[in-house]
Amino acid sequence: MVYTTTDADFRISSLLKVENVSLAEPGVIVLTGPSSCGKGQVADALCKLLAIDRKQHISMGEILRNAALLNQQGNLPVELESKIEADFQKIYLDNRNSAFAEKVAEHREGVERFLDGKQQSQLTGLLWLEYCTYNGLLIPNYWTEVLLEDRIDTLIKEGLGTTLILDGYPRTIDATKHLLSYFEKVDLNIAKVLHLSISRDEMLRRAMNRGREDDSKKAIMRRFEFYVEKVHPSIDYMKEVLGSHKIALVDAHQPVYIVDDDGKKSLDVKNSILRICVSSLRALGLPRVVIADLISRYSP
Repeated sequence: MVYTTTDADFRISSLLKVENVSLAEPGVIVLTGPSSCGKGQVADALCKLLAIDRKQHISMGEILRNAALLNQQGNLPVELESKIEADFQKIYLDNRNSAFAEKVAEHREGVERFLDGKQQSQLTGLLWLEYCTYNGLLIPNYWTEVLLEDRIDTLIKEGLGTTLILDGYPRTIDATKHLLSYFEKVDLNIAKVLHLSISRDEMLRRAMNRGREDDSKKAIMRRFEFYVEKVHPSIDYMKEVLGSHKIALVDAHQPVYIVDDDGKKSLDVKNSILRICVSSLRALGLPRVVIADLISRYSP
């Protein structure tokens, strides 16, 4: 079922003032979907609407970018560095994973430019992580698992691990299996999986408009194929394991437009995101009158 909204959702008068809304039990809201579907923007808005600390919004992309930055600065925790480098030794330098070696070879020219004069033999796991992060390539599963667990473990120690929004992960069935196993170990449940859905054409339009260096049409189509072949089956797996009631398909293309005095139409990003949030909040079980009050007090 696709949850949609109408303009009426923004005109409901609430008779209630909702001071705070929280999950009934400790849990994780998983945001998944194709590239450019707005996961990060929706996650940010949901944090504000549900009074969730920004630290509790876990973006896999942000984790990887932060790890790459810390490595550049020489500040990545030694434990994380050693785990990634040991795995890199095993799967690449010891030639135990031919598919990984082929992937590195496929990007030989890009890697050589990235290494800036160094020999490819000087490639390390963390340099490969940097290269993949800045070029939109998939990181080895074990590395994402290590980095994600480290972030969540830290939040749990800080007392912020009971309610989380996980954005952009898991992306494969293997990653999903590991995530569910890890959540069981740390006593976390998945409260809801919000599957943000857009068409291939809409994904292409959004990605081309944002103008990122790695957003060539070929790269975007490759990411959509990955979504169809890997991400979608991982969602089906979660539905099978968790039950269909835990999965909500949310229409992530609900544009609101502003028309100026000259009749020129432009996208109202804030209210477009809010429409998706209304659908998401309904999927989480909030009554319309409560949603209306939250929306009326929202500020980006």
